Amino acid sequence: MGLAPLRIWAVSDGRAGNAGPALGLSEAVSRLKLADITVKTIAWKGKIGRLPWFLNPIPKQTLVPGSDIGPPWPDVWIAAGRATLPLSIRIRRWSKGKCLVVQIQDPRMPTSPFDLVIAPKHDRTHGDNVLLITGSPHRVTPDRLAAELDKFSSTLAPLAHPRLAVLIGGKSKAHDLSPERAAALARDIESAVLASGGSIMVTYSRRTPPEARRILTARLTHLPGVIWDGQGDNPYFAFLGAADAVLVTEDSANMATEGAATGKPVFVARMDGSSLKFRLFHQDLQDLGASRPFAGSLHAWSYPPLAETDRAALAVLDRLAQI
Repeated sequence: MGLAPLRIWAVSDGRAGNAGPALGLSEAVSRLKLADITVKTIAWKGKIGRLPWFLNPIPKQTLVPGSDIGPPWPDVWIAAGRATLPLSIRIRRWSKGKCLVVQIQDPRMPTSPFDLVIAPKHDRTHGDNVLLITGSPHRVTPDRLAAELDKFSSTLAPLAHPRLAVLIGGKSKAHDLSPERAAALARDIESAVLASGGSIMVTYSRRTPPEARRILTARLTHLPGVIWDGQGDNPYFAFLGAADAVLVTEDSANMATEGAATGKPVFVARMDGSSLKFRLFHQDLQDLGASRPFAGSLHAWSYPPLAETDRAALAVLDRLAQI
């Protein structure tokens, strides 16, 4: 390919849990080798997107207008989420083998159509072309956190230490945040922040149930700090940059992984529900020294920042060198 930059497509259905890892891995590859990254957001006509991948035999024809999937094909296709599978399994053929196909997350199908599958350890995916990592690829880097923190410095710089970034998830297949659990979490956060003399920086997920959000906001609003209302620029990365510690709800591997990438203490808050794969994930983080269960108090410890995204990017370039 000479000195020409790699052409990378970061492909997903646009949901944060898929778009973030696809773009994060693409950016990590570009830090190692000159690359042009194009974000591709796909959607399917009607109810086709709800069908299993094998029931969508003509995916280019069933994409909604604007998905923009067609030649010239990229050098590297990095896709995340099951919605992308009907396309990912055909890119090799469409590109005549010239496109490296990387699938993030467990595809729940044979891995042979892909050049590389990057899956969380807790999904327990197997195959010669599978790289298992702790958590998911992400966009957290020291430079990004510093730049985002600078954008919000007038708001965040006056906040008292220790600053606790509170990242609230919500309802998923395995977990929920009931009003009762939200109230208990608010009490624990209040106790921890008042005892430490610190401040909070709170942000919610789109999945946060409205009643849980209302309860948490009402019970935390008197504390020093910031509760983002969803308006204006998203301060998520700035919160991570400003934080002395990070509190995440247990439902999101992405948020916990991003917290662990900072090298700051990560506290994990219980939710309603449970699942084996999330228990395995959080045990992995604890074994690495990155996280501990949240018990209503703050304390400090240190560990090497989690660098799994960089390890995955190296694996992508290693595979690329083989085609």
